[in-house]
Parts: sequence; structure tokens; C-alpha cells
Amino acid sequence: MMRQVAVIDIGKTNAKVALVDLEHMREIAVRTRPNTVLRDGPYPHYDIEGLWSFVLESLAAINRDQVVEAIAVTTHGATAVLLDGQGNLALPVLDYEHAGPDTLAAEYDAVRPPFEETGSPRLPSGLNVGAQIFWQMQTFPDEFARAASIVMYAQYWSWRLSGVLANEVTSLGCHTDLWSPSARDYSSLVDRQHWRKLMAPVRQASDNLGPLLPEIAAKTGLASGTPVYCGIHDSNASLLPHLLSRKPPFAVVSTGTWVVSMAVGGRAVSLDPARDTLINVNALGDPVPSARFMGGREFETIMSGHEARWDEADQESVLSKGVMLLPAVQQGSGPFAALRSKWIPEEPASDGQRAVAASFYLALMTATCLELIGADGPTIVEGPFARNSAFVRMLAAATGRPVVADSAGSTGTSVGAALLVSAKPPVAPASALNRPDEDGWKRYANAWRSAVSDAMARI
Repeated sequence: MMRQVAVIDIGKTNAKVALVDLEHMREIAVRTRPNTVLRDGPYPHYDIEGLWSFVLESLAAINRDQVVEAIAVTTHGATAVLLDGQGNLALPVLDYEHAGPDTLAAEYDAVRPPFEETGSPRLPSGLNVGAQIFWQMQTFPDEFARAASIVMYAQYWSWRLSGVLANEVTSLGCHTDLWSPSARDYSSLVDRQHWRKLMAPVRQASDNLGPLLPEIAAKTGLASGTPVYCGIHDSNASLLPHLLSRKPPFAVVSTGTWVVSMAVGGRAVSLDPARDTLINVNALGDPVPSARFMGGREFETIMSGHEARWDEADQESVLSKGVMLLPAVQQGSGPFAALRSKWIPEEPASDGQRAVAASFYLALMTATCLELIGADGPTIVEGPFARNSAFVRMLAAATGRPVVADSAGSTGTSVGAALLVSAKPPVAPASALNRPDEDGWKRYANAWRSAVSDAMARI
């Protein structure tokens, strides 16, 4: 069995290359850089060549000190790449926060499939990949006509490493409008717009696409036979270790720029696309009720210019005074997309209290998402929010269910992606367990819900 896997992990805010030790389920080497957006060209787009140089340099640096036995890829969603017949970009890789696709919203709405077919809510800007491609096709017809292949973002990087074109269901099934989870096939939009002939073949996330290209092996010093795996959407990478090791029901909350909540074996509910609930597709091809909001971005906005440190006195002050932030800091997505954020009864008096109130806000937004998708059983929190004790304790109080905080990083996107290489299910990590037994915290959660309900009733 292969033990050390290099994972290329490209998030919306940061990119990293990590070497994962599968025996101990942890990262043993990490290199990072910001995922910058370039403003030249026809629209804002990702710095693909800058990222590629970073990937190659990182693989070479890690390989000098460690043995890289395989490579796997995980990336953020809402991104597709258009390639011409020579493998070059037919158009720059669109930053999904660019509002360009909104200029054709009416035309796109007339052709996109219903929520019942795709599990994709209608989202702004380029958050629906179908809207991106439609806008590119209509706005840049000459460049689009040169497109020979459409690949999802994770598989683009796998292709650059292996030379094998592929698509994969966790990225196709991530609010793209391109995939029908029930049919396990491309949606009617793909056929209606005649895109099927452009779509790369669908492979399993865990498929070995082939060995590293000889020229890449030479540049990085990796062995020429190093296998490259197909790759996976980042939230589903976080889900995978638990999918393989836990018995339902449970929920996983993947945190980062986006906070994505996923329910496995939960209560049957009707998803409301207007509240940013959706169907994700997991690495096994099965539908997973999910909900999301831009929590990491919201925390950065709330704390801009303020220090994110607090103590027990700050927590007690926020709880006793009922200082709270109502949604939504980032409008246009999440469960309260139409609301404007507001402090009640007043803005926090100190940086510490602001940080606590911000953490409580994020926890209560997450609890709302979990309720909307019918989550049941324990909630496992992955990523940076797992190290935020105020977030974790409030989430347990608000949901009334145990919360497992993977603060040691023993799962998460990089480790989950590395598991694509291994057929051996991981052992569920023994992490800190927070039980919902704090009355003052529950009262705060109920007061927040009541205030949000009143705000919703006024719109």
C-alpha cells in the first residue's frame, strides 16, 4: 500500500501542496500561496500559470526531503476549464465571483434545468458553472468555438500532470446545473446547448489516470511512474473519510472560504433552493443534501482591522448582554441571502467580544444550514473553524447534538483527497467532543433565531 501522497489542494483563497502520511492520517509537509485573481484580459480570472509554477516547485521541494508515491488533486468548485485542441486555454479560467454571467441571467434562466433535475439552486455570478459556460459561449463566440474539451477544475490539474482528460461527479454535481444526480448523467442543459461532445469522459474520483508525464517527472524529480489520481471537489474530500468510516446518521461541516454542511442518513426534508440548499454528489456517486454560506469570507469581513482573540470574560459578556450579529454579512448566498447584517443591541465594545459574537454568528448560520438539510446524529467540523472553541460550543448548543471538532486536522480536504489512493477505510478520528449542555448558550441561540425570524417577516 502507498503511504505518502502529494495532494494539490486549491481553495478559493489559498492553494497548497501537502504531503499526506496515510498511515497516520496527517500532513507531514505543506507549502502554500495565495490563490490570486488576475484583472487583465476579458474578465477576472485565476492565475493558472502562477499556480502551475507553484505546484511544480512545491512537488520538487517536497520530493527532495520525502518520498512522493502518488499525487491526488482537490479544488474548490464552481469552476470549469475550456481547452482548445492543443490543450491550451480557449478562454481564461473565470473567477466565479465575477458578475459577468448575470448580464445574461434572463436568457440563461430560460434554458437551465429545474432544481428537481439537478439539485442546483440558482446562484449569482458564476456560481452555477452552466451559467459561466453559457455566458462565455454567448459573449466570446469565436474563442468558445475553439474549445475542444470542457473539464472541471480538479481534473484540469490532473490532466496537466498526467495528460489524461477526465471529468468526475463530485465536481460535476456541485451546483453546476450540468449534472442530474438521479440519472447519474449529464443534465438536459448539456444536451440542449450541445456541450456533451465537449465534456471529457466521466471517471471515478479514485481512478488512477496514469503515470506522471515524463517532462513533469523530469522537472520535479519525482519517479516517472508516479500515479496521478482523478481528483475530487474539496467539500467532498472532507466528507470522504467519514463516508468510509462512520455509520449514518451524521453530518460534516467543511469550513474555509465557504462553510458547506452535508447530511448523511439524516431526516427526510424538502430542500429549498432559495435558501442555498442543494444536492452535492459524493465520491461514491450518491446524492448528499447540503447547504452553504460564505462563512470564512464573512469572518474576515466582520473582523477586518480587529484582532481575532478572546477569553472567557469576552464570552460571558457577549452571552450576558445578548450582543449578536444578524445575517447576512455576505448577501446573495446562504440561508438568509436577502437580509442585511445588523448588530443588536449594539456593536461589540472590544475586539475580543467582536470575535466571540462573530464566532457565534457563524455557528448559528451553520446550525440553520444543518436544520434545512435534515441533519441528524453527530456533527463533524473540519477545517479552521474546528479550532474555534466558541464556534464549536455554540454549534452544539444550537443543534442540540454532539459536535466533533477535528482540531488536529486528522481529516479535511488534503487527507480526504489522499484517501483516493487507498482502498483501506480510515479509522474515525478520536477528536474533542462537545455536548449540548449549556443553558446560557441555548438561550442565546434561541434569541438569535427569534430576532432573525422577525427580520425575515419584515421583508
